[in-house]
Amino acid sequence: MSTSFDRAAALLKAFKGDTFVSGFGVLGEAGTLCARLGKRAVLIRDTFPGSDAYADEIARSLKQAGVEVVKQVAGAAPNAPLEDLQRLTQELVETQPDCIVSFGGGSTIDCAKAAEVLRTLGGSIEEYFGMGLVTAKLKATGKALTPHLAIQSASSSAAHLTKYSNITDVHVGQKKLIVDEAIVPQVSLFDYAVTLDSPRSLTADGALDGMAHCLEVYYGATGKSNFEWVEKVALEGIGLVAEYLPRVVKDPHDKEARAGLGYATDLGGYSIMLGGTNGAHLTSFSLVDILSHGRACALMNPYYTVFYSPAVQTQLAKVLELLPTNERPSEGRPLAEAVARGIVELEQRVGNPVKLEEVPGFTREHIDRALTAAKNPQLRMKLENMPVPMKPEQVDDFMGPVLEAGANGDLGGIRLMS
Repeated sequence: MSTSFDRAAALLKAFKGDTFVSGFGVLGEAGTLCARLGKRAVLIRDTFPGSDAYADEIARSLKQAGVEVVKQVAGAAPNAPLEDLQRLTQELVETQPDCIVSFGGGSTIDCAKAAEVLRTLGGSIEEYFGMGLVTAKLKATGKALTPHLAIQSASSSAAHLTKYSNITDVHVGQKKLIVDEAIVPQVSLFDYAVTLDSPRSLTADGALDGMAHCLEVYYGATGKSNFEWVEKVALEGIGLVAEYLPRVVKDPHDKEARAGLGYATDLGGYSIMLGGTNGAHLTSFSLVDILSHGRACALMNPYYTVFYSPAVQTQLAKVLELLPTNERPSEGRPLAEAVARGIVELEQRVGNPVKLEEVPGFTREHIDRALTAAKNPQLRMKLENMPVPMKPEQVDDFMGPVLEAGANGDLGGIRLMS
């Protein structure tokens, strides 16, 4: 194991202790983990090439540990559409398991989290978008959510480790977010071997999402008491993505590089439990009909980097050292623009678009939608988590130019707040 992998493993151990198992060849430990939770499980699973063999291995492991799989059900489509949430909720209502096992990418795990909320608490999912609303209703009703083993299949959102559940209304092209400690899976597992056959596009999307988690939380840590720890976690994750994503794109079966991305995106999950994401994630929620989540975040982060410049000078100097660029300005807006160009260079190396005008289907309506969403109280935490906090009434004047820059690629058009 490389030194960087040793550091990453130690950080994840500090984060999750013995409630999380990761590495190559660990899928068979699912049963041991699940046996802590209950004896009757529903297995909510993705379907992808090779997934049947993995699901069979999980089911065997559960059976050997004394856990009955009462039903296997299909997971969620990308971005966890409302229709899949409704279907999974009904499956849980009908089967009444005493534990839930999800196996898949972020969308399936997120949908399983939200489905259990609706199964237990009822109502509309709109009631739970925002921060802490699930916990509040659990306390008010005296109810508890069914325990959850989340088994990740992609180096991406780290949904198996976090308090987040993204759900999308695909008919209007808008994603919304539950943020609540109550939905964190009790135990989790990620066998990095499952990612060896992941398509290049899915790999790049997931890795860039993990990098965005680290980067945005690091930017938002200015003045926070846990800044030094956030810095340690975030820089490790950013460095692993910058080093290993180009290698995986070149050779998808590079086991060392696959492990590097697994560690990186898990550290992205750790990052978003230490602090919140902000501008790029907020904007990505309005681009779901034209871009995958990770690619949208990656595309927008260079432009938000410049906007945040006055508040993140310390972070920018450290991030610049990890990026594929020889630029070394020392401070100010030039430093932020150098970091932005370094992120763009990494994106171009792995085939990500770097401005919205390059994305098929992009229209001015996407900018209008993003500005409207930024003013929605349910997404207020993203505005407040910005290193340069913004009020809803400032969105058009300051976020507007950031989105215009994201569209045309011109960093010079971004206005800085005093």
